[in-house]
Amino acid sequence: MNAEIKGVIFDMDGLMLDTEKLLAKYWMQSAQEAGFPMKLEHVLGIRSLSAVYAKPKLQGIFGKDFNYEKIRARRRELTAQHLETYGIEKKPGLDVLLNYLHENHYRIAVATATDRARTDLYLQQVGVHHYFDAFVCGDMVTTGKPDPEIYLKSSQALGLAPEHCLALEDSPNGIISAYRAGCRAVMIPDLSQPDEDLKPYLSACVPSLSDVIALLKGEFA
Repeated sequence: MNAEIKGVIFDMDGLMLDTEKLLAKYWMQSAQEAGFPMKLEHVLGIRSLSAVYAKPKLQGIFGKDFNYEKIRARRRELTAQHLETYGIEKKPGLDVLLNYLHENHYRIAVATATDRARTDLYLQQVGVHHYFDAFVCGDMVTTGKPDPEIYLKSSQALGLAPEHCLALEDSPNGIISAYRAGCRAVMIPDLSQPDEDLKPYLSACVPSLSDVIALLKGEFA
């Protein structure tokens, strides 16, 4: 794998930052406050899913009275309060992997559904913002994941063809987005493991970010 890969593109929530559990917790709380019995299975279905897809999906489950914008705004408010109080946790292996990529001259990008302002804030707070050569965020694309646009723009921003980029994701929607763009998609599971339907999209699935180094060295090729 290392002979072809020249860039690595990172998702953020649930991949670099241990925030996906917070998104799940506060999606459910905000929906329940509004009178909708959202469960973890519903949250898992919209991970990394752009609003254009997530809104009709949730309204298909809970009905047209599900006020997606209002409930999402409340979820963001609750998440922000939590992070302000407790801080942001990095996922294991992030620093080791970023150091390796930097030392070995890989191009590095972020492709996240989170908006640019919060992306900058979070990555600065955990001390890794400076590693990245490019950022493509949710408010910088027309159609979010699982559409391939965000990964096509990320590889372009790195000056690389998609096939020369490794895409690191924790969610099925992110994996499908990366695969459709032509990237080599690698899953580092967070809240769920890949099912049989997702496996054809994967180049690899590894337990932690530090295991990506072995992939790049060709040990899993």
